[in-house]
Amino acid sequence: MQLTLIRHLPTEWNKKTWLQGRRDIGISPPSPDIRNKILENKSYLSQLEPFDCVLASTLKRTQETAKQYGYSAKTECLLDELDFGSFEGKPKSDLIGQLGKAWEEHPSSLVLGEKVTDLEIRIHRFLEKYSEVPNLLVFGHGAWIRALSSYWSYGHINKMNQLTIENNQCLTLDFNTVS
Repeated sequence: MQLTLIRHLPTEWNKKTWLQGRRDIGISPPSPDIRNKILENKSYLSQLEPFDCVLASTLKRTQETAKQYGYSAKTECLLDELDFGSFEGKPKSDLIGQLGKAWEEHPSSLVLGEKVTDLEIRIHRFLEKYSEVPNLLVFGHGAWIRALSSYWSYGHINKMNQLTIENNQCLTLDFNTVS
C-alpha cells in the first residue's frame, strides 16, 4: 500500500495553538499562501494519481480540506483525531506543561480523553482494513498522522510527538517497502 496523507488546512483554533481533538472545527478561509501550497501539493498528487480510494475522517475540517483539493472523500472513523479530553480548546502548551516528558517520550502511557494506545489500535485497524488498497489518499489530523509516521518509521507510536506535521503538509509512506 502506498499511503499519501495530507493534514487538514488551518482552523482558527490552529492559529491560536488550541488543541482540537474531537471538536468538530471547520477550516479557516484559505490565505493566498495556503492556496499556493494547495496548488503545489496538487501538482505532486497528480504524479501519484489515480488513487484507488480517497478518505477523510468524520470531522469536517478534513472533509472541507478534501473539497479544497477537489476530492470527494469517503468518511472513515478510524481516521478521527486523538481525543485530547480536557485539553481540547486549550493551548497545546498547557498539555505539554502538565504532561512534560511523558508526552514527548512515552505518549502510549497516557490517557487523555482516550488512551493514546487506542489511537495506535485504530491505526493498526486502519492499516489492516486498507492493506489491499494499492494507492490511498487520506485527509487527516496532526496527532493521527504523527502516530502513523512514528509507527511506519520505528514500529511504535512513542516518537509521534518528536515529529512535526504542519497543516496542509503532504507526505507519502510506502508500506510495500516495510518488512
